[in-house]
Amino acid sequence: MRTAAAAGHGGTMKPTQALHEAGQSLWLDDITRALLDEGILARYVDEYSVTGLTSNPTIFDKAIKDGTAYDADIAARKASGASDEEVFFELALADLRRAAGLFAPVHARTDKVDGWVSLEVSPLLARDTPRTVDQAEGLHRRAALDNLFIKIPGTPEGLPAIEECICAAVPVNVTLLFSAQQYQAAAEAYLRGVERRIQAGLNPAVASVASLFVSRWDTAVAGRVPGELRDRLGIAVARRAYRAYRALLDSPRWLRLANEGARAQRLLWASTSVKDPEASDVLYVEALAAPFTVDTMPDHTLEAFADHGTVGELLPADDGDADQVIAAFARAGIDAASLAGELQRQGAEAFVASWQDLLARIGARHEQLSR
Repeated sequence: MRTAAAAGHGGTMKPTQALHEAGQSLWLDDITRALLDEGILARYVDEYSVTGLTSNPTIFDKAIKDGTAYDADIAARKASGASDEEVFFELALADLRRAAGLFAPVHARTDKVDGWVSLEVSPLLARDTPRTVDQAEGLHRRAALDNLFIKIPGTPEGLPAIEECICAAVPVNVTLLFSAQQYQAAAEAYLRGVERRIQAGLNPAVASVASLFVSRWDTAVAGRVPGELRDRLGIAVARRAYRAYRALLDSPRWLRLANEGARAQRLLWASTSVKDPEASDVLYVEALAAPFTVDTMPDHTLEAFADHGTVGELLPADDGDADQVIAAFARAGIDAASLAGELQRQGAEAFVASWQDLLARIGARHEQLSR
């Protein structure tokens, strides 16, 4: 494969382009009105090979807190009697429609494999499967976008909602996955939804990604393990998930569905910004280069990789030394299986807190604008 030193402008290729040409999609984990209005997202598409994006309430909360770009819309929508949650969805969909337009050409060129944007359902519905499904279907209809994923957590309560949404032809970004086992459960939910469509004589080509969170593993065990294990757990866990992913793509079950016209649920690396100030700021991006996957990263990680990242060996399908690394963590007192469950629970709680903060921010800004 070609690397960042391969042919391109002036004899070199940007690391981001090299990663894209290795078969990985680069998505931005950010969206604000400023990114759109100032042409920053368009520049990322043109210069850094960015082909999609993800969003979350924390991003919108910070944008509303730090600027005035949303003030007029907040005032107008609150004046019409909209709830704080309704205001958020209107703001988010307005931005995501513009972003989706930027990615429409790649969405068409890749026959809907790439070029996606994401919007999540309310995490307050996490333990209510029917209401999650209703909101996901409603947001999908309301957006009227071919390239919008609805984000649903891959928690035990979220799995039935994922199956139902896939069965209803709602594209899903499964979020909050922390282990190979959690990924496999999400993949099972996706496959069941696809199989039900085939049994009903419906088109099985419903897109999905499964988002595995990486850096939170290393943050969780920081200071609790020997120095030689520092910043190695997240990558080892991701390698195990990639092994499960590749095994699924080679399985007779999947090949039968592909023969019916189904699309594979792609594995996505989330939480790829490095939290350890002493580690390379492109550690996870470089370590998790793999074809037919997605890496979604915040702007500072994207800029860093474009500046000084390298594309070396791609992830091995057999997970390399991941089992030995995780065994070393076990000897150091880290139970990866139980920690995966704890990280997912913490993540779900953090999503709820972030959502509540966002809605409170919208309400407070409306009060401020009304004075």
